[in-house]
Amino acid sequence: MIRDPFEFQSGNLPLLISIPHAGTRLTPAVERGLTDEARPLPDTDWHIPRLYDFARKMGASMLIGNYSRFVIDLNRPADDKPLYTTATTGLFPDVLFDGRPSFLPDLAPSDEERAGYLQALWQPYHQQLQHELARLKAQHGYALLFDAHSIASVIPRLFDGKLPDLNLGTNSGASCASAMSDRLIACCEQQQRFTHVLNGRFKGGYITRAYGQPQEKQHAVQLELAQVNYMSEQFPFAFDATRAAPLQRLLQQMVESMLAWGEQQA
Repeated sequence: MIRDPFEFQSGNLPLLISIPHAGTRLTPAVERGLTDEARPLPDTDWHIPRLYDFARKMGASMLIGNYSRFVIDLNRPADDKPLYTTATTGLFPDVLFDGRPSFLPDLAPSDEERAGYLQALWQPYHQQLQHELARLKAQHGYALLFDAHSIASVIPRLFDGKLPDLNLGTNSGASCASAMSDRLIACCEQQQRFTHVLNGRFKGGYITRAYGQPQEKQHAVQLELAQVNYMSEQFPFAFDATRAAPLQRLLQQMVESMLAWGEQQA
């Protein structure tokens, strides 16, 4: 039985933090079928709610998916059309990021079960996201959406070499005003500890592309973090508060910069 597809907290700022991939909850069918390699849930965006807890305390709205991406990927379109021409995973990931199978032979959830996940998990998350963006726009005159992600820093199947520390995506400039992404890049350039890139390997998934509508005063950006900067990338994927602290300071500066830019547009 599927319950509580997401956690949501409404804030008083014109900002929504979306965290679609931090969930670890499984359905019985998915848990039964996972391979030994997939059972530790290696492709989870580990500890992202903790990393961004400062934003909740600031007054940002927070939307966090509770179920694992191995059940359904909330950052893929409902029709499962590929977002990238390079290697990726789909709405119902059948392979790990490294290409190994997610499910044992003939033990992946059925098409009927997956249709149920779309209705019971994907739809509610996106309905809540849409509802909150509409509320923010009605209250503030504009809405800012920050889609927060993380990934292991080295995955040869997905990208060459080591990933930059901060990977900002704006759908090649289509999901937010360029002045806003310029502010975020300026924050990154004012420090030397973390490397960064804009619209590199990760340009933004479905959430950024679908809800980034700058012409409607709705601005969206995705940030894909290299996990090595705040946690162990090996099981049990432990949070490292010492490494995380300087990253959190930079993330807070980026969020504050977004909000300051937004106030000027109101």
